[in-house]
Amino acid sequence: MKRIVSILLSVMFVLALGITVSAQRTPSVDRREHRQQRRIHRGVRSGALTRREAARLEAQQARTRRLEAKAKSDGTVTRRERAHLQRRENRTSRHIYRQKHDAQKR
Repeated sequence: MKRIVSILLSVMFVLALGITVSAQRTPSVDRREHRQQRRIHRGVRSGALTRREAARLEAQQARTRRLEAKAKSDGTVTRRERAHLQRRENRTSRHIYRQKHDAQKR
């Protein structure tokens, strides 16, 4: 239980940090992150994701958010940086799908 609370607190911190950094908007990346975050939470609620799987996916999402913040740090997100973020989101989406459908149950 303490672990879940600490994960949720860290996610909230990263999201708060992302809101303050979002002077340079990346709406498609932000929407996708939000949808994937929702998929992870629904997977945990339904039992399709174990706590360990969810934590691993959350960490992957956090790495993507850090990469996005780094891309925004110079004031502009280049086409190359957007493509890199998109590839990371694609990879995360595949991982979420695979973990939710791997026949493991909580």
